Amino acid sequence: MPIARLALALSLTLITAAVLHAADKKPIDHETLFLFKSVGSPTPSPDGRWVLTSVTESAYDEKDEVSDIWIVPADGSAKPRRLTAGKGGESGAAWSPDSKRIAFTAKRDGDEANQLYVLDLSGGEAQRITKLTLGARAPKWSPDGKLILVQSAVWRGVADEDANKKANDERKDAKSKVRAYDGFPIRQWDKWLDDKQTHLFVVPADGSSAPRDLLAGTKLVEAKGFRGAGSGGSSDSLDPDWAPDSKSIVINATTNLDIAAYGEPAFHLFEVSLAGGEPKALSSGDISHAGPSFSPDGKSLCFTTNAGAAVIYAHDRLACAAWPWIASPRQIAPKFDRSVGSFAFTPDSRTIYFTAEDGGHIRIWSVPVAGGEPKLTIDAPQGAFRGISIPEMLKPPTLFAIWESAVSPGEVVRIDLGTRTKTTLTAFNAENAAAIDWQPLREFWFTAKSGRRIHSFVALPPAFDESKTYPLLVLIHGGHANQWTDVISKRWNYHLLAKPGYVVIATDYRGSTGYGEQFTLDIDGDPLRGPANDVNEAADEAIRLFPFIDGSRQCAAGASYGGHLANWMEASTDRYKCLISHAGLASLYAQWATSDAIYHRELMMSGPFWEKPEAWLDQSPANYAKKFKTPMLVSVGENDYRVPLNNALEMYALLQRQKVPSRLLVWPDTNHWITKGEDSRRFYEEVHGWLEKWLK
Repeated sequence: MPIARLALALSLTLITAAVLHAADKKPIDHETLFLFKSVGSPTPSPDGRWVLTSVTESAYDEKDEVSDIWIVPADGSAKPRRLTAGKGGESGAAWSPDSKRIAFTAKRDGDEANQLYVLDLSGGEAQRITKLTLGARAPKWSPDGKLILVQSAVWRGVADEDANKKANDERKDAKSKVRAYDGFPIRQWDKWLDDKQTHLFVVPADGSSAPRDLLAGTKLVEAKGFRGAGSGGSSDSLDPDWAPDSKSIVINATTNLDIAAYGEPAFHLFEVSLAGGEPKALSSGDISHAGPSFSPDGKSLCFTTNAGAAVIYAHDRLACAAWPWIASPRQIAPKFDRSVGSFAFTPDSRTIYFTAEDGGHIRIWSVPVAGGEPKLTIDAPQGAFRGISIPEMLKPPTLFAIWESAVSPGEVVRIDLGTRTKTTLTAFNAENAAAIDWQPLREFWFTAKSGRRIHSFVALPPAFDESKTYPLLVLIHGGHANQWTDVISKRWNYHLLAKPGYVVIATDYRGSTGYGEQFTLDIDGDPLRGPANDVNEAADEAIRLFPFIDGSRQCAAGASYGGHLANWMEASTDRYKCLISHAGLASLYAQWATSDAIYHRELMMSGPFWEKPEAWLDQSPANYAKKFKTPMLVSVGENDYRVPLNNALEMYALLQRQKVPSRLLVWPDTNHWITKGEDSRRFYEEVHGWLEKWLK
């Protein structure tokens, strides 16, 4: 057979095989997406022989959800095995320094809240170590292996556990449930704030004595604005790490959260001595610090700071200080123009590896602890890395992380830092993912009229045919300080949205992260108009680049900041056949006045509403209600305190007043995100129904 005919025959054979293989696959459905197992960040043992990870098995009924700890050999020589199987689920697994025991928190029989448990891997049942009224979380072993610290909520002003229980019982039994406030903030995400604080407890690892509260009675927790660095209420975190000598702990907290209505609270590092006494402030001033972590040799304390902070946004930058703390910290990569995520030390304490968002991906860089220019060490041309960790004793140095992409659910991987080879250690979702008819995301860049380089992802529908044309769904991310990332999301899943036969583009407009600090700051004073222009121009560029997009049939959708922009599209353009807005603002002023966090919105507009009302009104969608005419689906969680319900009601009222075809979805018992199984299923049904009605 002539070579040309042979090549053609081989080509036809390969195409036929590919078509048959694709025919065996099915489009993604909501059940497959929602029931993907969620694999937590890996926790390698100090000796580097084993890796722990939490695995959450989702369920449509939250009562049936299971979260257990799994263990896998670090060399990949065997499959993972389930280590715990409690009904209440386990979390926060932490290794003892000798790699023989693990600590975790769980709510087991007889527990009213999560408590601390210790499991000896040589055999036997886990031993309960605490019985704290409001539970325990986030355990960490002392370097000498004798103690374990946990965090727990306590009512402000109580002196001990008995007083905490009494205060808790009194509040539960109170006949009046009125909430009274004299300061700010008053709520967080979906919870009204109360007088609970997070305190730090230490307990012997063998449970031989009761936990000891290291912060009770200190002036630090008596400060009106004291709060841990987390999300508020009983869930805020002090981000603790043990000092090398096991005699003190460094935490992260603020003492001026009470200025949040008119200023930016600063979070600082404090050293808490096991011997007692007042915690020692290590940092001060307007620069915030977060995530303290000691190097393996104990000579450096490293963390992230927002040093050089701009007004509305600043990168998280790596900084280190000598330990014991004797001087001001130094930035170790001051010129790096991306925000640092998770980080880990090499065993010799000379190098830090860290993750950072970059152009829709999350990659891994390295930098000397002494300072220098970061190097891109582990690229992610597809997908993203998160939750990196490096065991202290394993040689040569080995990094563990989660890697995922938009078509590959997250799994634990091992990376040899010498050869940069990646080995996948778990495959909890591999079989289900392989059975789906989906393609990796495509990407494109273009230069906008503003001169900025803009990045977008493209998701294609199942059974995609390049010769056909498809309607376009323009997806707008929330944030604003966020990016579309090449990962699987259950809330706005690229491929499930594309399933009925749509091309989806996801654009990182000005104000997004992963493109340098200035790009994120370019939204300052221009919260809606400029970003919307970027999104619209990206849609135009996609239509120009890809003949399979039908530019006459477009819809735009977004949530949170993306919802703000969807509402702005209603006010500013008629290019879309329909719009979808979840948790979007109707007016800048109403959002400022009712949100759980307000001051940064004032900074965005360079002054309060009463000083510059024109600027606030100029970019408020409600101010342009006379222009409303695009059919819109409006959605909101009834317990959303970040973008409160009033915004959606106002937007819907204006649409109805203008006789614009519109539909309102109000989700009871739901916060800023739609996370419950049946709610999520219904949300996708509503979105697909709305798109079907106006695009097909």
